[in-house]
Amino acid sequence: MERISGHALKYPGTFSPGKIGKLELENRLIKAPLHSKLGSRDGTVTDRILDHYRKQAGGGVSLAIVEYAYVDNIASKSGICQISAADNEYIPGLSRLAQVIKDTGAKAGLQITHCGRQKFLPYLAAKSSSRVPWEELHAKGAKPVEELTFEEVQEIVKAFGEAALRAVLAGYDLLEVHGANGYLITNFLSQRTNKRTDWYGGSLENRMRFLLEVVAEIRKKIGPDFPFSVRLDGSEYEPDGVTIEETIEVAKVLETKGVDVIHVCGGNHHQTVHTIAPMFMPVANNVWAAEALKKVLHIPVIANGSINTAELIEDVVANGRADFVALGRPLYADPQLPRKMFEGRPEDIAYCIRCNEGCVEKSRRTYQAVQCTVNPTLGFEDIRSIVPAEKKRKVAVIGGGPAGMEAAIVSTLRGHDVTIFEKRKLGGVLTEASMPDFKADIRHLKDYLCTQVEKLGIKVNFKEATPQSIAKGGFDAAVIAIGSKQASPDVHGAQSPMIVDALAVLRGEVKLGKNIVVVGAGYVGLELALYLGEKGKRVIVVECRDEYGTEYERGSFVALESRLVKCDVTIQTGRLVDSVLDKEVVVIDRFGKKQRIAAENVVFATGFEPQAWFRGKLASISGMPLFSIGDCVQPRKIFEAIHEGYMAGAAV
Repeated sequence: MERISGHALKYPGTFSPGKIGKLELENRLIKAPLHSKLGSRDGTVTDRILDHYRKQAGGGVSLAIVEYAYVDNIASKSGICQISAADNEYIPGLSRLAQVIKDTGAKAGLQITHCGRQKFLPYLAAKSSSRVPWEELHAKGAKPVEELTFEEVQEIVKAFGEAALRAVLAGYDLLEVHGANGYLITNFLSQRTNKRTDWYGGSLENRMRFLLEVVAEIRKKIGPDFPFSVRLDGSEYEPDGVTIEETIEVAKVLETKGVDVIHVCGGNHHQTVHTIAPMFMPVANNVWAAEALKKVLHIPVIANGSINTAELIEDVVANGRADFVALGRPLYADPQLPRKMFEGRPEDIAYCIRCNEGCVEKSRRTYQAVQCTVNPTLGFEDIRSIVPAEKKRKVAVIGGGPAGMEAAIVSTLRGHDVTIFEKRKLGGVLTEASMPDFKADIRHLKDYLCTQVEKLGIKVNFKEATPQSIAKGGFDAAVIAIGSKQASPDVHGAQSPMIVDALAVLRGEVKLGKNIVVVGAGYVGLELALYLGEKGKRVIVVECRDEYGTEYERGSFVALESRLVKCDVTIQTGRLVDSVLDKEVVVIDRFGKKQRIAAENVVFATGFEPQAWFRGKLASISGMPLFSIGDCVQPRKIFEAIHEGYMAGAAV
């Protein structure tokens, strides 16, 4: 990036030049390799993945490392639509991908891997260091893990070398070996998964032998000077897994074997809360491990994991905690993050909120390619872009929550004259949702949207709109984003003063007693229980279903539940509220047995109801085009609100 004339650099550490081996980099920001599922089934590079990396690399990172490519056609492939470096026929596509990245001004790296036991393709058997299954996959019917023979290990070592050579031939500037996160190299390094009795098992010296053979074979193929990275876990966060002490010893040996940089992350697919930390986890959760390695190594160290704001990035680099920062989800949320940092305008960055909905959960549950809650164009780079409107329109947006603000922003960028009608303040339920400190990431999204509305000069009318006022307002189109309303409890004693509104509690408008009953273990109920529990309240959650937490992304729920366990929160499932009496709540189980629970306050979090009436009334008195988006259609998540807002803004 060219320096802006007269610009005072706000983040000098981040934008100082760096070096990996002989590779000179203009800043300390690296695009981390994350599986996008944008390749083809046979492992070839697609136009979609080219468009994806053009955007991911084009925002100002100095180096973009392409997601893991599998090294052989036997058992190294991990997931659907993963790209391949398994034979020479993949070189043309890999070469084109490298050139797309380099055309943006960034350097191009390629990560190569063997999945080991972490194979998400149940129709193929996984091969690993030992016959230790990944329990979750095994329970879902995956084929038993096969232990690699000595001869098979040697063939995989050769496959790594050949794949590395293909990266060089394809024009990449750096090669990275994935030795972390529960894939094959980690299966050998970890005592949890390595039960071998030959010279690849037992002592740490033996457990690191496979990795060292891979490194030696790669160096033989790519030469002594080609920039070479190895990604390692600082810790697996498992009782019998890889530890930081072991990783330090492995990294020190790798340094002597010609590795130029260590890329530090953590966790495996048992411990996704550390690999892809959700908002209930601390930020920068693996930086401690990068710091520990930097203290003992002479080669540079790359930090990775939930380093999701400009200030965090600068802190890591400027204070010498690591030499480089690898950004995965933050670039998904805003590929222009580096450029906006460089230009000194962090308020314009759409920060990752670590919800894991688009990048993890949709992929896991529905097998879709990568998406992002705050960036509706991610994964759709080829078909979604903001284009000028053919005709300027006067547009009313009713509701200033995330859906409404996104629609207003996109409509304005297209050239329309937009007015937002909001009866309180901008942000909608993002205001309440971001009140707990464990939901602080959402504050970034609220602030970003409000800032863009202000910078674009979008008019905001802070009064309640009616269908009649919109119909008479001279508008050419209306976007209805008035959200939902909390469902009223249908129980005896529903008018009791003990019953308080969940959102009012989050806003701090209600004085609560010590003993609280929360009715409903959905998002609002569980998070409100945690919020109150961490404030020292004694909370009992009553849920009619037998299970709870199924709506959550798996890692988010694990992190949430672990925090609930530490608080004075009890969850009772299979129970309905029968009545609210003076200082107690009566619940009933499926067998008709009643239980009285002492309580000073009751919070009903039993769901929200869409407000569809506004559209119906407006449609009856106006012929203008109408777009209903967000929770007024159906109460859902921030993901749907932002995406529907974007699409409405693009269509109006």
